[in-house]
Amino acid sequence: MTSPFPLLRLPRLVLREVFRSLNIGEKIQLSLCSKKISTQISNDRLYSEKVIVSLDMINQGIRVHFEYDKDAFKVFIDLDIWEINYSNSGRNRQEGFLSVIRHLLKMFQCRISTDISTQNSYFYEPIISELLDQQVKFKALNIVLDGSKDQNLLWNQISSNFGLVENLKVLSNTTNSGFRPVFTSWPQNITIRSSYWFTLEYLLACTCQRITLGMSDLENKDLDEVLKKWKAGRFLNLEYLYVGSHNITTDRTTILGMNPLELRGVVIQTDDGSKKATIKLTPFWIEMDVIPFK
Repeated sequence: MTSPFPLLRLPRLVLREVFRSLNIGEKIQLSLCSKKISTQISNDRLYSEKVIVSLDMINQGIRVHFEYDKDAFKVFIDLDIWEINYSNSGRNRQEGFLSVIRHLLKMFQCRISTDISTQNSYFYEPIISELLDQQVKFKALNIVLDGSKDQNLLWNQISSNFGLVENLKVLSNTTNSGFRPVFTSWPQNITIRSSYWFTLEYLLACTCQRITLGMSDLENKDLDEVLKKWKAGRFLNLEYLYVGSHNITTDRTTILGMNPLELRGVVIQTDDGSKKATIKLTPFWIEMDVIPFK
């Protein structure tokens, strides 16, 4: 019978290479064998893979994967067992879920990806709020705003940390609620599918790189002001803008002094000549793609 291999007696640099040779699932499983191994893996976090931790709202599970890797190690956790072994919070399922995420954050360079909808929102909202409070970065955060008191409160709690979010998607159904989301910080990219509440003032204040607004109420005169501001040096981060609105027409108000039809395929540039952008425009939508500076 072979003797157990003394893994932890290997030199530190050799042990690091052993850990790096493991796939995501093997590393997670090994980290659960003992606190000593878990600590060793945590100590080498800065040399670890960069992974996405996707929170599965429906199954209350966690999927860990490389950013562009279709194959992922799926973690569907029996939270009761996890809490008994790894959490000090007894039977609290939210704390059990958080303890798993904290464990992964110690092991890998993580970013979170998740949806917040009315389904299971009572379970996820405190978790998302706490992660953002702890300055955990998000690859993607998708929010469904239904005008409910709880979701409005959540928005107000987390909006100051949107700077930690790479891609924020908002699906709003708040027509009759009177609630207008307020941004106290901006994500890197934003997509709003029903953006009738996203006013010109919001757009002028937005610092995102990519802005996609569907079902907007913005008009030609608003787009005229936006493009004039861009030409004057506003929107320093902007790489792409899309606005879809039934108020965008090709037969009335001019944009940049031109009939909107004349803007099709036109390349405009900033007043100082530092940036250029192509414009695509049809009835009901406009697209602006900034040409990288060379």
